[in-house]
Amino acid sequence: MTYDGILSPLAQPGFLRYFVGQVITNIGTWFQNLALSLVVLDATGSAQALGGVTFAQFLPILLLSIHAGRIVDRVSSRAVLLIGAALSAVVVSLLAIVVSADTPSLLAVYGLVACLGAVNAFERVAAQAIIRSLVSLDRLGRAVSLSTIAVAAGRSIGPGLAGLLFQAAGPVVCLLANAISFLLVFVLLLFVHPRKQRLVRHLDLGPGRLGGLLQDPALRLLLVVNAVIALLALNLNIVLTSVVALTFGGSATSVGLNHALNAVGAVAGGLVATALPRVSTGTLAAGCALLGATMFTSALPGTLAVFLVLAPVLGLGFGFYTAVINAVAQAAAPARAVGRVMALMMLGNVGMAPFGGLISGWVIDRTSGRASLMTGAAVALTCAFVVALHTLRRGENRLDARPDHESEL
Repeated sequence: MTYDGILSPLAQPGFLRYFVGQVITNIGTWFQNLALSLVVLDATGSAQALGGVTFAQFLPILLLSIHAGRIVDRVSSRAVLLIGAALSAVVVSLLAIVVSADTPSLLAVYGLVACLGAVNAFERVAAQAIIRSLVSLDRLGRAVSLSTIAVAAGRSIGPGLAGLLFQAAGPVVCLLANAISFLLVFVLLLFVHPRKQRLVRHLDLGPGRLGGLLQDPALRLLLVVNAVIALLALNLNIVLTSVVALTFGGSATSVGLNHALNAVGAVAGGLVATALPRVSTGTLAAGCALLGATMFTSALPGTLAVFLVLAPVLGLGFGFYTAVINAVAQAAAPARAVGRVMALMMLGNVGMAPFGGLISGWVIDRTSGRASLMTGAAVALTCAFVVALHTLRRGENRLDARPDHESEL
């Protein structure tokens, strides 16, 4: 695939507007994430209270994702995204009002973040569903790849810009910037005209029900590893923010810089995984091991400067692990049930986030952010050992697959 080929979906105006909107909203989300994290830490001094924000944000996504999928199948994805952007702008504006108080109400913050999470549950599904109606079938795989770059771009650019804006103007302006980003997305969507979607009235539950899928021991192991690592090792927003702000006494700019450097490393890790000729259970074991090793390394520095230098290293481990486990999941899924397997993977990630945030906050409050990184490292390395042992015992690589760029998507 050539460089021009990768960019070819952007030649279609509808997808270009969608892509620009996704970049804008992902950058805006980091303005909100950083502002709320620092406001809650400043008001409470508690990482556990910060974990409550994560719990409030992701619990609605856990509860509503499956229902969101049913609704998106019955209603225009564009309509869902337009309504979601408008509602999100309103909710974030209300958050800005709450945060502007001398003593912000933690309960009000939790409640509004939960409302935003409920809206986001529908937006996430619709944002993936609309792509198919914006590009030709031969460009679908490239378009899906570009949509993931929009997320990476937001994570790479957003934290640094958010840190600078927070330092210069405070949390209220950061939140209003996110509200404006949703309004810009709304305007862009008005000029996106997808092909007419074929809407369904009933959910197809045919062959490949979840109970049957879970009878496959290799798939069960994959789903368990995904959920356990998401629960105990991937709460990086809370952990990294707490280490910089609480352990080292860093500024908002330092917090944003750390997240941005971590994201740059994650992009590199994803590119390394994409370059592999094959992925298998052995590759998954290596991904878990690399994640564990980089988390352990990041827990060692005694100064903020060294911690920031090592941020891309942790990002590399995170990006490689994330890319590998998603590729392996695609390979492990029966052809008739790829969507259901990936839904289970998403629920494992998103579903564990609320509880993982509380656990990480509890560990940090009673020990330190470094201890939380060490815990995550131990969990990831244990998963690497279990996956490798499973492969050796079975004498096979059940999850062999071609790299993403050779697959249909």
